[in-house]
Amino acid sequence: MSEKPQDPDAALPEKIRWEGKFITAKTRGRWEYVARARGIRAAAIIAIDIDPDGTRNVLLVEQYRVPLGKISLEIPAGLIGDHEGNEDEADEVAAARELEEETGYRAARMENLGQFFSSPGMVSESFTLMRAHGLTKVSEGGGTPGENITVHRVALKNLPQFVADWREAGKAVDVRMAVLMAAANAETILGEN
Repeated sequence: MSEKPQDPDAALPEKIRWEGKFITAKTRGRWEYVARARGIRAAAIIAIDIDPDGTRNVLLVEQYRVPLGKISLEIPAGLIGDHEGNEDEADEVAAARELEEETGYRAARMENLGQFFSSPGMVSESFTLMRAHGLTKVSEGGGTPGENITVHRVALKNLPQFVADWREAGKAVDVRMAVLMAAANAETILGEN
């Protein structure tokens, strides 16, 4: 695999143009982009619950996203180390916490599938993709107060139609849903609990 030359702006200094509690707007040469403030990271969770008959169901969440101005369909996700004094939180710990808060399901274990970037031309944020194994329903979920999350448990075989209906209704679909749609039968990601 040949190495491509770096962008000519890569060696220029990075400048902070604006910084808030959670995001920072930056420039480097002609590039403008956004980063998470204070080194905060994110975790996104693929959670597959298996019925006694073997049907695989994916746990999804919906919530209103102000930047989009609409409700968005997503896999469960949340920030890692965003609470003061908890900056060194492990990815697996944060993912387990977020899964339970948002969906009401507890995982027996979390598998780290690696670091991914969702929009690398505009945002430097990465997320760690996790696979939850051994799910047990412990509550109704819905997130922390004010999040207003609705949980959907959708059979994987019905996911393409569910997403098509969602789009038809004018609602947003997070890019990470493509992972599930493209890999619905890939045992490396969706294998047995």
